This record gives sequence, C-alpha cells and structure tokens, in this order.
Amino acid sequence: MKHYEVEILDAKTREKLCFLDKVEPHATIAEIKNLFTKTHPQWYPARQSLRLDPKGKSLKDEDVLQKLPVGTTATFYFRDLGAQISWVTVFLTEYAGPLFIYLLFYFRVPFIYGHKYDFTSSRHTVVHLACICHSFHYVKRLLETLFVHRFSHGTMPLRNIFKNCTYYWGFAAWMAYYINHPLYTPPTYGAQQVKLALAIFVICQLGNFSIHMALRDLRPAGSKTRKIPYPTKNPFTWLFLLVSCPNYTYEVGSWIGFAIMTQCLPVALFSLVGFTQMTIWAKGKHRSYLKEFRDYPPLRMPIIPFLL
Repeated sequence: MKHYEVEILDAKTREKLCFLDKVEPHATIAEIKNLFTKTHPQWYPARQSLRLDPKGKSLKDEDVLQKLPVGTTATFYFRDLGAQISWVTVFLTEYAGPLFIYLLFYFRVPFIYGHKYDFTSSRHTVVHLACICHSFHYVKRLLETLFVHRFSHGTMPLRNIFKNCTYYWGFAAWMAYYINHPLYTPPTYGAQQVKLALAIFVICQLGNFSIHMALRDLRPAGSKTRKIPYPTKNPFTWLFLLVSCPNYTYEVGSWIGFAIMTQCLPVALFSLVGFTQMTIWAKGKHRSYLKEFRDYPPLRMPIIPFLL
C-alpha cells in the first residue's frame, strides 16, 4: 500500500507549517486535521480550514485523501477560522436571552417604566396573551436545540454569538418595552384581530415544529448525510411540496401572527428583518439541494410557494 506525504502551507503567506510523512491513503481530512493539531495545538480541528487551493473551498472532514485530486505528495492550504463555539451553546444563549428579557418588561421590574408602575400588571388581555406566545416560542426553541436539532456543523465562529445575541436580545427588549408599556393600546379591531392572529401563530408554531421533526428524522444521529425532504403523513409537512424550507415559512408566519396580535411596529420590523435573513438562507439551501440532487422536485421554491 502506497503512503502519502502531506504538506500544509499557510494560505496567505505560503509558509510551510507542517509536513506529515507516511499518511494512510484512506485517511480523512478530519484525521489530517488531528495530526496537524499535534504540531500546532493552538489550532484545534474546528478552527482549521484545509483546501486544495489557497482561495478554494474548504474540504469536508469526511473527504478521503486518496479520492482527492492530489499526487502522492499532497499540498493543503490552511486558514485559521478563528475561535469557535458550539452551535448548541450559541442557540441556547441567543434564545434564553429574549425569554428572560421579555419577562423583565412583562413584570415591570423597577427602573423600566417609572416607580409608580413597578410590578404592576396590564389590564389588557392581549398583553398577557402576547407574553405567553413569546415565552412559548423561545421555550420551544430551547427544547428543540437540546432534543430535536441535529447539526451538520459542530461549531461556528465565536464572534457570531455577539452578533446573534445583539439581534435577538435587542429586538426582544424593543418589542417588550412597547407591548408591556402602561400606555399600550390594544389592536384596532379588538378581540377578533387577536383571535385571528393567535390562530395564525399557533398553526405556524405547530408547522415549524413538524418540519423540524421531519428534518430530524431524515438525518440519523451522528451522521452528516443529506437527503431530499418529502412530506410525511403529518399535514403540516405537506408544505414541502411547494417550498424547500417550510420551517422558515412557518417561522415568518408565526411572527406575522404575533405582529397582527400586538399591532406593534418593532414586532413588524423584527418580522421583516427575520424574513429577509431567512430568505437568504432558504435560497442558499435551495441552491445546494438543486446542485446535490438531480431529481429534486422542480415545483419547489425556496420559502414562498410559487413566488420566492
């Protein structure tokens, strides 16, 4: 069996960082990263991006050395991805924040609305309903992070947690301030508007959860295999017939319902910003599905049936 020699160069400076002798042909990129870490402990595997070309795409951990277009002396280019943090930690942090922050405003803790309103309660039913819906949404997200989601990537750059938390925590404080304000006025069309909005919110939350369960069942625990998601017997998953990322469709629907219920401008803006970001993600996923699967259903759009 022929063995490979592997040299790892810095992608920016072309400086030789590491030379590995007698590497097994069936060694994976993940195993090569582990060998590299032994000589450079500051760059643990999750920080490493190895590529065949200095400006090329990162190789996947599961790529096998002998299947790559390299000779018996393989040259890889290394880029430092920076400090990494697990997806689970990021999700738990960015979702626990809004849950806690919103409740501070709901219970009107001191120094928010003035001394005479400390720990008072709103007389509007919609304010209490909004708190239940908001809390339910983030408790659901926390539980899904712990028990439902299976992540294809273990980590993300540490800097992302600050950006994500600013977004989620900031918007939660902004909308909570107005919804729980002593001068808050209920929606224009009263109970009818609230009931309609609540129905939209609940249906979309159930739909979002159903899609997350369907996606979880597609990927066996511990694997990174990707398959085309199809509708199941659960009617909420039938949206897969028309869009690639119905979890985002339902998520946006939930926030639209919440915006109608509270008739609050910061909620509407949060929905709009969220929709813009989720559309970018959905288009990216849709493109990768089309690239990876030749038999991908042609009728599907990324996020909005027939439109987008």
